[in-house]
Amino acid sequence: MKVVILCGGKGTRMSELTNEVPKPLAKVGDKPLLWHIMKRYNQYGFDEFILLLGYKGEMIKEYFMTYNWKNHSFTLDTSNGSIQLLQQPEKWKITFLDTGLETMTGGRIKLAEKYVGTEAFMLTYADGLADINLLDLLKFHKHTGAIATVTGVNKISQFGTLTVNNGIAESFHEKSQSEGIINGGFFVLEPKVFEYLTNNTTCVFEEESLKKLTLDRELAVYLHEGFWMAADTYKNVLELNELWKQGKNLWAK
Repeated sequence: MKVVILCGGKGTRMSELTNEVPKPLAKVGDKPLLWHIMKRYNQYGFDEFILLLGYKGEMIKEYFMTYNWKNHSFTLDTSNGSIQLLQQPEKWKITFLDTGLETMTGGRIKLAEKYVGTEAFMLTYADGLADINLLDLLKFHKHTGAIATVTGVNKISQFGTLTVNNGIAESFHEKSQSEGIINGGFFVLEPKVFEYLTNNTTCVFEEESLKKLTLDRELAVYLHEGFWMAADTYKNVLELNELWKQGKNLWAK
């Protein structure tokens, strides 16, 4: 099962960092946000990723292209330039998909259609950390039979708010300031979801696709009551780093 990760945003709300690096490479501890998210999926056996790149995407490519020798001890054979790692590396298969600098979320996901194939897939954002049980999420999705399942989190937030009845969304309002169940990312999607997306670069997954799925009663909501935090601002990144220092990095346990 493939994991698609949205990595293309400009991260304008944390310009203190994103003037230099793309948001997914903002560090928590000594590793980028994106690495922490991929490690969470890997803990549950998901090891094939499709990264939807945009702003400073070349830096994300470079990070993983040089990852093994920068993060492991190794033996170098100078006669032919080959290296042998002395520790077991992560066995990840990563597709780096350039989806444009200005393309919105729905347009980016649509571009991944031919790489996803005909099976269900996972989708998340490159800035949300949670101690979510991904196998429970998948089991819930299969049980509902819905085209899409989103992880819902109870929060007072600027994120999209959902009204839920018996595990199915009845309404979806993006960027609401009210208290309620918000879009926490960590989706499971059936290939049929691509029918709710367009090739238009202005297609916004949260504004258009999720609302259409809701109207068709095809958006299920998996309620997550554990740790969840989005690194939406520089302040959020500092908070996550403080949790890491204190050993309260629940997303990594």
